[in-house]
Amino acid sequence: MSMPDAQDDGPVTGGGGPVLVINAGSSSLKYQLVLAGSGEALASGLVERIGLEGGHAQHTVTGTEHELEREIPDHTAAFEVLTAQFAEHGPDLAGASAPVAVGHRVVHGGARFATTVLIDEEVLGTLRDLVPLAPLHNPGNIAGIEVALQAFPDLPQVAVFDTAFHQTLPEAAHTYAVPLSWRQTFHVRRYGFHGTSHAYVSRRTAELLGRPVEDTNVVVLHLGNGASACAVAGGRSVDTSMGLTPLEGLVMGTRPGDLDPGLPAHLSRVAGMTLPEFDHALNKESGLKALAGDSDFRTVTELRAAGDAAAALAFDVVVHRLVRHLGALALVLGRLDAVTFTAGIGENSAVLRAAVLERAGLLGIELDHDANDTVAGETRISTADSRVAAFVVPTNEEWEIAREAAQLLAGQSLH
Repeated sequence: MSMPDAQDDGPVTGGGGPVLVINAGSSSLKYQLVLAGSGEALASGLVERIGLEGGHAQHTVTGTEHELEREIPDHTAAFEVLTAQFAEHGPDLAGASAPVAVGHRVVHGGARFATTVLIDEEVLGTLRDLVPLAPLHNPGNIAGIEVALQAFPDLPQVAVFDTAFHQTLPEAAHTYAVPLSWRQTFHVRRYGFHGTSHAYVSRRTAELLGRPVEDTNVVVLHLGNGASACAVAGGRSVDTSMGLTPLEGLVMGTRPGDLDPGLPAHLSRVAGMTLPEFDHALNKESGLKALAGDSDFRTVTELRAAGDAAAALAFDVVVHRLVRHLGALALVLGRLDAVTFTAGIGENSAVLRAAVLERAGLLGIELDHDANDTVAGETRISTADSRVAAFVVPTNEEWEIAREAAQLLAGQSLH
């Protein structure tokens, strides 16, 4: 997309103004300055290898990439790099493109946050309390927030949660059949993730269908290195494949998805495996990596095409799990209007989409093979007379975060 020179535009304020979207991890910081009204990205960047050797930063504006190599010892240094990149290469964060807010992606909001919130000390304290629910993700999110509050003290700072969209799950959908003390004391329940993506894509799907969001039922398949499926009825999440953590559900790059809960005890008995070892294996050594020897679905697809038996099995397991969850979520919805693929694999793997939808005839989906093979941006990949539509819709989580931040400041309803 061609982007205008921000210096030539007048200040943009209100619900459509620029929002600086921050996605901070333990060793990386992704950012984007995006117009909340249109989704146009004025600039984007990545600061990576925070706290590690070989720090690297990339800043993209008006189609030009600017790279920087330097040591980045902590998140404070990362934000110094971010602000320096904007100061040197633009747009001017203190000028016409000054952000109206900073929007932070936070992975886990537990049951405490059902919607986007303004960040204050009380919210920060609650986020720290929630770290045990997402020990791999929330600490980095919190570190980014703490430094951003110092770097941009005069801007409203907003937390947008991956889990918030799923707070509309019915009790029957989010409740595990485990002891009451676990549920009450330790907040053990299904939370779901990728909420900003599911919210954005389901809303765009309704628009592509020409139907009101309130009268549209869609299953969104967010398929990337992390993957989840979500049933969205009338703009509300009613079921999803991920649970307490991002481990449940579909097969992912290094995560296994659904497992027999008796597996930890079994491996403890027969292999002496400890819980930390088991946790590491499930998060880092499972999924495609365990089945095919590589966590990149593109590589797995190439190996399968070359006749690799392990890659073929990995592909088949991924498809089987997708079909099983798609069918279950369609039944939960009762009426299905569309299935939409999104995220890196969902947007780019025609062979996977075909393998899934060719088994979805029972749902009323007829695949348009030519459309599926020539996807470019938002594309309908089902035939014109298909009873249920199928789409590819590129996700835009940064725009969704910016939109929700701007709407919160404007006092509007988010969903």
